[in-house]
Amino acid sequence: MRVDKFIWCIRLTKTRSLASKVCVSEKAKLNDNFCKPSKGVSKGDILSFKELPIWRTFKVLDFPKSRVGAKLVDQYLIEITSHEDLKQLEHSALINRQNSTLGIKGRPTKKDRRDIDKFSS
Repeated sequence: MRVDKFIWCIRLTKTRSLASKVCVSEKAKLNDNFCKPSKGVSKGDILSFKELPIWRTFKVLDFPKSRVGAKLVDQYLIEITSHEDLKQLEHSALINRQNSTLGIKGRPTKKDRRDIDKFSS
């Protein structure tokens, strides 16, 4: 099975075209090598998927015939990412949620920076 189709079938991306873009932009590794979307996946391969700020790692167990439901994903792969990395991912997601509720959307604009400078001086 192709890497992009497998990533889409096991619900790591929402669409197959996004799965292809992930492979092209080097956010997917197959056996620790960046791969093209057409690369073949076999049983026992290690698939790494970039989810900022870490690489999530999975071991391929089997191949689905088509896209599977979320409850059935465990039959086709096992996550072997370390617990420290998963905690770091969870912490990063928590910070992003808190920033979102405060209205922080990323880098401050010029007006925001001026307001900060006024407040701090």
